[in-house]
Amino acid sequence: MTTGSWTAAPTRTERLLHEAGARGDRAAVLEVLGGARLYVLQARLHADAPGYVPPLPSQRDRAARRTVVPVLTEGMLPPWHPDWVFQQTTLPRLAAAWQHDRWWLAVNPGTPYEAALPARAADRRAWQEAGARGGGPARMRLLTHAGEQLRGPVAHALALGAHLAVLNGLVWNGLRAQYEDYPSDVARLRHPWAVHHRADFREKLRTLIATRLVGRVPESVLGIRRTLTARLGAAPGVEEWAAAVAAASERDDRYGEDPAEAGEFLRRITHYEERFRADGLLPPGGRVDTLAAFDHGRAVNVVRLALGARYCDPREAEESVLRVLDVARRAYGSWEEFSLGYLLARLIHFDEGDPEPMYQECLALHRALTQDPSSPYRNIPWS
Repeated sequence: MTTGSWTAAPTRTERLLHEAGARGDRAAVLEVLGGARLYVLQARLHADAPGYVPPLPSQRDRAARRTVVPVLTEGMLPPWHPDWVFQQTTLPRLAAAWQHDRWWLAVNPGTPYEAALPARAADRRAWQEAGARGGGPARMRLLTHAGEQLRGPVAHALALGAHLAVLNGLVWNGLRAQYEDYPSDVARLRHPWAVHHRADFREKLRTLIATRLVGRVPESVLGIRRTLTARLGAAPGVEEWAAAVAAASERDDRYGEDPAEAGEFLRRITHYEERFRADGLLPPGGRVDTLAAFDHGRAVNVVRLALGARYCDPREAEESVLRVLDVARRAYGSWEEFSLGYLLARLIHFDEGDPEPMYQECLALHRALTQDPSSPYRNIPWS
């Protein structure tokens, strides 16, 4: 893509780089890069070689008559390729791995968002300091790629996975070269998903689309309340609901269901729904009817990880997230419902130790996605 064809900075990082470069403000460039994800191109063959640590890639910049190490920011990664992958790095890591004082760092070379930095010992110390001030790539941020899917079914499907993208500070709307980076994508699939190859990925995706991982017990607890609500014409009281859950556990033990486990999930559901109402996430009397969103959201992220790990190609990835969208739209009637289903599942499954930090994190996630004017939940109609 030529310089003249760029219309907008892909992400905030590139916009800030462009603004700092236009001012000739090298200190501002360092500040931006100190908190940015940077990416180095690598042959997949080398990335898969156990124990192999490739040297930093270098190339000759004929116009400037110097050798440079090219790196890209998150918004500048090219389309997916089966044999070429990217490894994430940071300014401090680059400084530690640097090989020649006369080399320069070339960030996004040949684009409006480029930056060229000398790399002498004093410069590299400045990189370390900028990285320490920036604190590395930020979590808990809503990051949209202006050149990726913003409208339509694929964007809608990708937005189902936005909770994890925001939590990890990653672009929510990408189906490109990586999710985080190639090594991380492969590692995240292995643990906790036990996905080691294409067949594993497809089986795990089927399981998530069928919502078999969110937990049969808590979903059945909610199902009992839905049944009672339909029968009574109004939501039952907690005591009536608990009695029905206990009776169902005693009556139907085909799965070896523990009545105490069902009762504990009921307690957690009730507790967090009350907190949702107190914090304005649910209206008075509002409730969460299904936890399916937890598997739907994770399914989208597993697809993105599999694409990054080269266990599927972009076409299969797009088809896969659209399959997730189809079932999600049948389970929920709005983004708010979907988000609360996802977050309630997350809270009740990890309600151990001190749950307050996780609750506050979930509250921030929900508000970012439902209130930020740039959020897909504000810009993509649910139906």
